[in-house]
Amino acid sequence: MLTGKQKRFLRGIGHGLSPVVMVGKGEVSDALLRETSEALAAHEIIKVKILESCPLDRSDVAQILAVGCEAEVAQILGRTILLYRALPEPKLELPVVKTKGKKSEK
Repeated sequence: MLTGKQKRFLRGIGHGLSPVVMVGKGEVSDALLRETSEALAAHEIIKVKILESCPLDRSDVAQILAVGCEAEVAQILGRTILLYRALPEPKLELPVVKTKGKKSEK
């Protein structure tokens, strides 16, 4: 699960990206899931464009793709989804979540 800080970091990187996957009237098929998964394996972070002809809601498309590709949704903005899946050897170094240390009582 991505933290807010990690999502902000990924949104900054994703801003300059072009969509590599398009979802149209064919909705989300097995072929589209394979294509999306392959794109994530190659790039780690991708933009997905939802065309006007897609009958599904944008949040539904994002959820289906994220679950089907074992990815995280970093952002949904308009008809564009930003997906992230860490590679076995990540190219991107996400900000580390710092936990607050508890003081021990004596």
